[in-house]
Amino acid sequence: MTALPPNTATTRVWDQQSVWSQTANHLKVSVERARSGALGLVLVAAVLGTAASQTMDVTSWLGPLLAFAAACAAGAAPFAAQRGGPARLSDWIRARAVSEALKAEVYQSLTGVGDYQDRDGAGALLAERAARYRTDATDLVRHTTGVEPVTRPLPAVTGIDSYVEQRLRRQIDTYYRPKSAFMLRRFEQISRAELALGVLGAVLAAAAGAFAVDRIAAWVAVAASLAIAVTAHGIAQRYAYQHLEFLRTAEQLERLLEEWTDRPVRTPEAAADLVTACEHAISIQNESWMIRWVVS
Repeated sequence: MTALPPNTATTRVWDQQSVWSQTANHLKVSVERARSGALGLVLVAAVLGTAASQTMDVTSWLGPLLAFAAACAAGAAPFAAQRGGPARLSDWIRARAVSEALKAEVYQSLTGVGDYQDRDGAGALLAERAARYRTDATDLVRHTTGVEPVTRPLPAVTGIDSYVEQRLRRQIDTYYRPKSAFMLRRFEQISRAELALGVLGAVLAAAAGAFAVDRIAAWVAVAASLAIAVTAHGIAQRYAYQHLEFLRTAEQLERLLEEWTDRPVRTPEAAADLVTACEHAISIQNESWMIRWVVS
């Protein structure tokens, strides 16, 4: 089995993938910033609102100033959250889907398996499929305006052996395993923050009850509100779910790698099956992740 040499169509689609990848990254950043900003504003409003109620009788200006700031923060939170709303979220996910689909097609064409075994028709087939992906996302083209492809070489894939090294192993070692560990750390950070706020609320409640200090009692509700907000943020970001999905896909790809390594005879058909199985596993992970974000 001989891999297809890179051609103009491959390079062009690889550049298109760069544009869609950058677009998806920009949309993701805007969604995450909006959600983080909204969370921060909610927390600030809770703290300032309570502080305002306790300083009204201290000075003639501090209490009203804090109350005004709390009201501004509370009012701005919904507007900040809108940039991370369903429409923006959907655009991000669909842009990422186009990027990943283009990447998968490029890797398959460079490997020269399946439908891409035909040298003469491979370029046309790749261009046709790439055009279909972009056509399905015509309404997202506005987000790609002004985005230029990053100058980068094509993947160093010239056949099944290099596919295993450059695509399969790299996905396991440099993407899925690290991503799984990262999401686990984020989940643990959220859990620790929830625990800390819960302990803080309990301590404040105990202190308020023991010493009968109304000012302390007012902060118990603030601690509870902060804990709820942090929990909601963690649920929205789906750290636990993403950790499990990345881990599951890494293990599935590792199993495919082991089966290929242990295979005594490596035929072109077996190579095509391996590539199809790997890209399917990656695609399923992406689709599962996307569905989870959209319906939740």
